[in-house]
Amino acid sequence: MLLRLPRTVHILLAREPVDMRKSIDGLAAVVRMAWQEDLYAGHLFVFVSRRGDRVKVLSWER
Repeated sequence: MLLRLPRTVHILLAREPVDMRKSIDGLAAVVRMAWQEDLYAGHLFVFVSRRGDRVKVLSWER
């Protein structure tokens, strides 16, 4: 699968592993509070599990 993203879209990768039990709202709170990023800017926010075997990507699409 190949993703073609506009140049305006940034991919932000979490530095620390994230608890994969977090819901969309929990991950959105991480983006807003810890990262201080605009959740609705159209960027991709990538979270990785502690073992590094799972990934969750959060994005907002209009």
